[in-house]
Amino acid sequence: LDAKDQIILIYAKTKQTSEMANKSQVQTIDLTKLNLMQLTQFKNQLDQDLQFYQESLQNLKVAQMKFQESGDSLVKLTPDNQDNEILVPLTGSMYVPGKLSNPNKVLVDVGTGYYLEKDIEPAKEYFTKKVKYVSEQIEKVQGIGNEKNKIREAVMDVMEAKLQGQFAQQQAAKARRSEEHTSDSSHITISYA
Repeated sequence: LDAKDQIILIYAKTKQTSEMANKSQVQTIDLTKLNLMQLTQFKNQLDQDLQFYQESLQNLKVAQMKFQESGDSLVKLTPDNQDNEILVPLTGSMYVPGKLSNPNKVLVDVGTGYYLEKDIEPAKEYFTKKVKYVSEQIEKVQGIGNEKNKIREAVMDVMEAKLQGQFAQQQAAKARRSEEHTSDSSHITISYA
């Protein structure tokens, strides 16, 4: 079978309602049955999805890096550093001078403006868990992105095959018209009066 005749099946997971909320349904789409406009719309939607997953991946990597850096910075907090001068971050770009009064306790930003006071070891565990969780999410997003990209490539292949088929039909029609024109002109009768 050539690319034009191949049937490409796409599996898309969709959420079901109420009683089957935790299960997913597989939807099969025969791309060869879609017209070029539908394929173009599908490809555009996939492009938007891929852009979203790329941005999500970037955000997750930034979060992963911040959690990793926060965990790594806890290693530097030792009882020897008590009363040392430090720079305390007020914002992402503004710091104020301060003194490390208790190197055994830290304030951990747990999100949405909430902070928890933790001992060093539980804080390290917190950041290790966060790094692991974000890493798992990165893998999931990458997997979904890879699947979407494969689907996009399949759509592009079908679009190309359909365009080639249309071009071949146009060329054949043009050749038939040219033949008809040539054969019509060969039957001209000339009469002399």
